[in-house]
Amino acid sequence: MVAVNSTMLPLGTPAPAFHLPDTQGNTVSLEAFDGAKAYVVMFICNHCPYVRMLRREIAHLAGEYQDKGVAFVAINSNDIENYPDDSMENMVREVAEQGYSFPYCLDESQKVAKAFRASCTPDFYVFGRDRLLVYRGQFDDARPGNGINVTGSDLRAALDAVLDNEEIPDDVQKPSIGCNIKWKPGSEPEYFRNKS
Repeated sequence: MVAVNSTMLPLGTPAPAFHLPDTQGNTVSLEAFDGAKAYVVMFICNHCPYVRMLRREIAHLAGEYQDKGVAFVAINSNDIENYPDDSMENMVREVAEQGYSFPYCLDESQKVAKAFRASCTPDFYVFGRDRLLVYRGQFDDARPGNGINVTGSDLRAALDAVLDNEEIPDDVQKPSIGCNIKWKPGSEPEYFRNKS
């Protein structure tokens, strides 16, 4: 298991546009959530152990903050040909098993991951009401095997600050760590090749 860090997209970056299919057969974009108080875009997948240890709390946190007017979208950008555990069929199963209350989308072309400069699963991005990036990085300090409880404390702190119209403290902006996005052979983005 090789771990990589988030690229830490610059704060203030406008949310990249996307239109992706989800597990319900819908096409999802941020425009579908116009008027949200904040937008969370997360890059996850089905098989990554870093995601697997967080997924129950991701589902719980999303439900809690959706009630407060925050929109959530999950995106799987892995190469499903070489990693069939991350296929749409298995994404449908994952949504049912974990009780995800948010769209779980497939980025088969991997263009959306590249637009966000996403590099790992999980990777979290929070955009304010104006769809400008205010947070990117980790869910919390929990990692497989480190004994830290999964709470979502970093993402919670970021969302609470946005909802209270406060600045997000710099010490909360920590890179996520996880499995690298499984790029299609030969299509790895420059920012990933430069980190390898």
